Amino acid sequence: MSSSARAAVGLAVALVSVGALAVLALWPGGGGVGRGGVRASLAVSAALGSGDLTGFARAMAPRPLSFPADLGPHPEFRTEWWYYTGNLETAAGRHFGFQLTFFRTALAPPTAGPAARGSAWSARQLYLAHFALTDTAGRRFHAWSRLSREALGLAGARANPFRVWLEDWSAESEAADGLPVRLRAAEGDVAIDLVLAADKPVALQGDRGLSRKGPEPGNASYYYSLSRMRARGTVGAGGESLPVSGLAWMDREWSTSALGPDLVGWDWVALQLDDGRDVMVYRLRRRDGAADPHSAGALIAADGATRPLTLGDVTLEALDHWTSPRSRVRYPSRWRLAIPGAALSLEITPRLADQELIVGTRYWEGAVRVAGTAAGRPIVGRGYVELVGYGE
Repeated sequence: MSSSARAAVGLAVALVSVGALAVLALWPGGGGVGRGGVRASLAVSAALGSGDLTGFARAMAPRPLSFPADLGPHPEFRTEWWYYTGNLETAAGRHFGFQLTFFRTALAPPTAGPAARGSAWSARQLYLAHFALTDTAGRRFHAWSRLSREALGLAGARANPFRVWLEDWSAESEAADGLPVRLRAAEGDVAIDLVLAADKPVALQGDRGLSRKGPEPGNASYYYSLSRMRARGTVGAGGESLPVSGLAWMDREWSTSALGPDLVGWDWVALQLDDGRDVMVYRLRRRDGAADPHSAGALIAADGATRPLTLGDVTLEALDHWTSPRSRVRYPSRWRLAIPGAALSLEITPRLADQELIVGTRYWEGAVRVAGTAAGRPIVGRGYVELVGYGE
């Protein structure tokens, strides 16, 4: 997916937002607010089936982005997500990874007219959120999901001042341009309270922000990233509240599109290198295991200049695998990423093998470390990887 993906496309292409309505059907009681206990697994094919797209806007061509408006919701499109991931450390070097993701799915198109107001629970939008924390030293991975209608203030999103929330999980800013942004989420004794400040300008993914997912007209999204955000705040883990700092990545995407009939999932990689460059790659996987030609990515320079990457610009090779003891699904679990045109050769290793989320949907998303060479010189980094559609 979550995503992250997430992340992204993972982020950045995220399965879960399109599948949120189906998740609601799996939730005990069929609606309202759910927390973490659902263990039904939603298949990619079910979640990203085409469905009825009548009345929703489609991403057909590049369009100018405007801020803070494009931080906020786009209800004319069927789905969208706000995807935050990052790597954090205490002053003593204890590592944590985090994911906080918000998904919106329209229950009906805007053209259907106003929602019936027979009940205070009536709503046209459904929100889903995922919160996960990787405690590397503690060898623990925690993940939760929440779900709610946009009713009674339980969940929602707005542009100015920017805020997206589901109960007390939130991303918000009081600044006119939406930055810096504060993330807050807690479940039991696990929590994050972080402030993220952008070190680079917005990176437009794809063709000036239009990210195509297939050959069909409108099978695309509007997609941008803040690929390097300084993060400071606290992490709660094991009864402790620990000051942390590090780097985060935000993916923002909205669309009315579907996974093509020949696709089963994707691998999304987002890396921050110590030379100041950032890399995002997503590989759309076909049923025969081959990468779809619409797989893509971006190389973002230290000054923020973005170079689009096509399938032919990148090789992503799995070097190892891990089988989940819970789902019995086998995931790739260590990779070699090469971008010959940028003289980059990177090995990507999960901080923990088990960073699988089973939260209504099932996917793997986790913190990774990076080591390799850039133009023959050693380089290191950190990032996040999302794996969606395995075992289906």
